Amino acid sequence: MKRIIFYVLMIVGPALFAQSKKELTAQLAVLKSQNEQLTAQINELKKIGEADISNENKKASYGLGVLMAANVKSQGADSLDFESLTFGMRDVLQNKPLKLNQQECMPIVQTYMQAAFAKRTAKVRGEGEAFLQKNKTAEGVVSTASGLQYKVITKGTGKMPITSDNVTVHYAGTLIDGTPFDSSIGKQPATFRVTGVIAGWTEVLQLMHEGDKFKVFIPQELGYGERGSGAIPPYATLVFEVELIKVN
Repeated sequence: MKRIIFYVLMIVGPALFAQSKKELTAQLAVLKSQNEQLTAQINELKKIGEADISNENKKASYGLGVLMAANVKSQGADSLDFESLTFGMRDVLQNKPLKLNQQECMPIVQTYMQAAFAKRTAKVRGEGEAFLQKNKTAEGVVSTASGLQYKVITKGTGKMPITSDNVTVHYAGTLIDGTPFDSSIGKQPATFRVTGVIAGWTEVLQLMHEGDKFKVFIPQELGYGERGSGAIPPYATLVFEVELIKVN
């Protein structure tokens, strides 16, 4: 019996070894090909370098890219695959065959953008709520029934505005991470009606005297809420330093 097994191995063994060697050679060839492709891609990326904006056409092309990217990024779509995005633009602009036609693209992109926007706004809203929850226990911070928070920096003794008044103020606004989005500092102070601004401002202005300077923390529902505004994302909690200069 042992001799039979030995003879079988003698016959089959070299065939198996030859097959295994053949498969290994094929795999090595595949790996070599993949390596060559990767090297070529890396070399192409190296050629890209810095953007060339040496003429008006190139400037317009680069500018359009900046505007498009800023728009989709503001909606939370910063996880888009850059290479696939580039191929999509290339195929349209160079009249190449499309892997997805425009009718197919619309629902795919819409679903992706809606999910990306929901994810981003949930993050912004959650961070704002956590910030206010912690901030309300900070020294000197006063919370109102609406959820508005403020801290007196400088105490004034002048007139207090009412809803029918106009006010002149200096202000600086940031997001909770310190990112600035608007300021009158170094410029002319702003003048506006007490009721002509977001709800958080309308409320806090009526708590101030001329000469007061407050640091104000405005929850999203008293700010720009779900719509946001410019550099202010939807559901953002806002931080302002406000100095009431004059009640008009």
